[in-house]
Amino acid sequence: MQEFLFYIQLGLDHVLDFGAYDHILFLSALAVPFTFRHWKRVLILATIFTITHCLSLALSVYEVATVDVSLIEFLIPVTILLTALFNFAYVYKEALDVGLFLHALATAFFGLIHGFGFSNYFKMLMAEEEDKITPLLGFAIGIELSQVTIILVVLAIAYVILDLLKVKRSIFIAVASILIIAITIPLLIATFPK
Repeated sequence: MQEFLFYIQLGLDHVLDFGAYDHILFLSALAVPFTFRHWKRVLILATIFTITHCLSLALSVYEVATVDVSLIEFLIPVTILLTALFNFAYVYKEALDVGLFLHALATAFFGLIHGFGFSNYFKMLMAEEEDKITPLLGFAIGIELSQVTIILVVLAIAYVILDLLKVKRSIFIAVASILIIAITIPLLIATFPK
């Protein structure tokens, strides 16, 4: 049980680490178009992200797939940028009009990329483990709990801005997405493959 809790904590720390804020940026970009009215939709997207993130970790741990780390480090901010840019579809359409299938598909692909970004470290941790499923499940639970926390914070901020301050939804989505893009651009430049 102690080992399982260790991996849950590792999943929590992985996403909530302010030093490596790429997950926080991605999840913020993912949640910005939504409100508490659409909590199921954003939770589905976050769960898809968790599943595919852990899938790429499993592929790496079981040595089914390996990837170029420098390429993945560049693709992670690309996923954040694309997610923030996709939010502009919500600026011009109502949230339920934007196709969930396309959003879910992109989120799944981005989850794979983010998972491969952590795969080398996770693989090193798992090197001595005979049972690899339990740590993967613990890590997935930690990731999901931390993602739900970030999403709740973003939804709470949206509630304050949209419902209490009465800012138009389209303006909130646009400004928040532009802010995320502005934070992401230096990451893109720093990780651009040489």
